[in-house]
Amino acid sequence: MRIQPRSPGSYPWYLKPFFWSQQRRYGEVLLPGLLWGRVPRLFMTVAMLYGALDARRSKLDPVLRSLLTVRVSQLNWCRFCVDINSATLARRAGSMAKVEALETWRTSELYSAAERVALDYTEAVTITGRSVTDELMAELRQHYSDDAIIELTALIAFQNLSSKFNSALDVPPQGFCRF
Repeated sequence: MRIQPRSPGSYPWYLKPFFWSQQRRYGEVLLPGLLWGRVPRLFMTVAMLYGALDARRSKLDPVLRSLLTVRVSQLNWCRFCVDINSATLARRAGSMAKVEALETWRTSELYSAAERVALDYTEAVTITGRSVTDELMAELRQHYSDDAIIELTALIAFQNLSSKFNSALDVPPQGFCRF
């Protein structure tokens, strides 16, 4: 890593419940959390946004949300994000199949039409030089409501923030997924 986290005891008291939750959920505190925690106001903002995006009341299926976060992570070369998001996708999907086929999603039969258009949208938002066309938006609307498209866009944008942060700081994978 290009910047080291501080010792766990040096973070403000109000971040410790977040770290405790990560420890309980993942078996360890996440390295990006320790890095964001170096600037507590940023950590709190990012944590609250992530919580809103990964809410149970989301209009988006949990498998789809994970599918898109893994794809953004792959595109941004974030080893940590691919690791943790792949583990979440495998758990939510019930197997590693969608994880293993994701880089070739255009030719794989594992993905539904709704997933394919969401993946195409994800790449249009993420890849420099691509853009969202009116045709792509029309195709997206065949599968998703306007509110769901807002959530899709916010999730993709957040994962771009997260994976670019982690990639730039060379955050290593923490061994959550064998992939």
